[in-house]
Amino acid sequence: MSLLSSPLTRRQAGALLLSTVAAATLAACGSSGSDSGEVAGTENTGAAMTDFAADQQFKATEPVSFTCLFSDHPIYPYKADWLLFEEITKRTNVTLDMTIVPMSDYSQKRSLLVSSGDAPLIMPKTYPGQEDAFVSSGAILAVSDYFDLMPNFQKKVSDWKMEADLDTIRKADGSIYVLPGLHEEIWPDYTFEIRKDLLDEQGIALPTTWQELQDAIAKVLQAHPEMKGISDRFEGLSMLNLAAVSYGTQSGGSWGMTTLAEWDEDTSEYVFCGTSDNYKAMLEMLHGMVEAGVLDPDSFTQDEDTAVNNFTAGRTVAIGTNSQYDVSYETSMKESLGEGNFEICKVLVPAGPAGALMGGTRLENGIMISSKATEAPNFVAMMQFIDWLWYSDEGEEFCKWGVEGVTYTKAEDGTRTLMPEINYNGLNPAGTTDLRIEYGFSGGVFAYGGTTELLHSMMLPKELAWQEEMAATHTQAPIPPAAPLDESQQEQATLLKTPLQDFVMAETLKFITGQRSLSEWDSYVSEISAQGVEQYMQIINDAQKAAAKA
Repeated sequence: MSLLSSPLTRRQAGALLLSTVAAATLAACGSSGSDSGEVAGTENTGAAMTDFAADQQFKATEPVSFTCLFSDHPIYPYKADWLLFEEITKRTNVTLDMTIVPMSDYSQKRSLLVSSGDAPLIMPKTYPGQEDAFVSSGAILAVSDYFDLMPNFQKKVSDWKMEADLDTIRKADGSIYVLPGLHEEIWPDYTFEIRKDLLDEQGIALPTTWQELQDAIAKVLQAHPEMKGISDRFEGLSMLNLAAVSYGTQSGGSWGMTTLAEWDEDTSEYVFCGTSDNYKAMLEMLHGMVEAGVLDPDSFTQDEDTAVNNFTAGRTVAIGTNSQYDVSYETSMKESLGEGNFEICKVLVPAGPAGALMGGTRLENGIMISSKATEAPNFVAMMQFIDWLWYSDEGEEFCKWGVEGVTYTKAEDGTRTLMPEINYNGLNPAGTTDLRIEYGFSGGVFAYGGTTELLHSMMLPKELAWQEEMAATHTQAPIPPAAPLDESQQEQATLLKTPLQDFVMAETLKFITGQRSLSEWDSYVSEISAQGVEQYMQIINDAQKAAAKA
């Protein structure tokens, strides 16, 4: 995971109202682009369908090309002749003119392209929050002004009651500047992979809380002193994010410390997460794990390969993981430990004082659109195309599974099965060709969001069982009140936020690993107070109060 210009003047949209209308869809209100009441760009209807509706195949009325940014993944690198692109053109009459950027440089290159005015019109793989840097310049589109051109997007927001989710990315001017991917339900993924065979050996059940996790690993280490406990592969950031959610706070840098603000129900105000009682309690817990020898302090500094090699070679009991890595762990461990000599599984996200919670959001990475798009003669067609490919049930299924009869089959009950020669992430291990590498489907640029059924359809039985157990035992962490910042507030907050976050994360590492004693907590609070934390929180709380009154 990764946690997110042309000198055009931004259209100053009024507050956008999302409401249920007779057709049970959402209608967007925007500032007028002409005397006739046209919204800027909506008169540019070249190649657009006149009767485009939800659950209907989009096909441009004439061949058209749209520029698009592409994040090139090293495991399944871009191929211009992918079936994905051939089929997109066949179905939609649209050719995508790609700007290919290595995944490792994607955010930086996207910023450079936007700042120089050379960005493609469509910029996928943009996480909510990453658009903030471009809003004030007017370089990106206030996409919420054009929701009425996107019937599939509107239908999902309405059917899945996602208005409150969208409010979390709405800016102070009432507009939304990134089209997010939409999940029907929250999707947990990150947790710990653990050596279940070693737990079974000691008669220990799978842990469900942080305390149980510590106790279980401590007992295993007593029997296997040559091993280490948890050796995280994500520099501790995923672990901090998971722990923070279960303690009612934020941590993990870019992984979860998104606003630095923790909602206090007692005072009905935001408090600074890095100095809250909840944050201190989380640090005490994690420091206790280090002190007990359960958490390897190298977790916060080692590279991924080191962590993975230690786990797959049998030197550690647990490692940070997500659904992508289960198969690769097993494959490596069969080579190093021998088949039948180990058993690994994902533990449920550990519960803490705040409960058994799933952090995150139903909003996924999505699309920024260049504000130049409204000048294009085929602007409306482009919005219809985006709506079909990224938000229709048919488009989402296509981007994940490919072409029925070519890459997969579909039974009468809806069950999809990869063709015998095709594999995807261990779903059909006998397959000799990869759905992503050879065909372009199920990549990260197009295939995200959708129904829970579609999401689950590409999971291995082991992962699906974990998802179902998480759904049965955990609830979504509460969504705090919206606090959208206006342009002036955003500028001030940005200047304060980065050094505050850096300081908190640096001291967090020291407290957890014992480089700094928690007896110095009061001194730490004083130190951070001198760095503008009160001013930062004033901005956040002023924004929250203004939003509540709006």
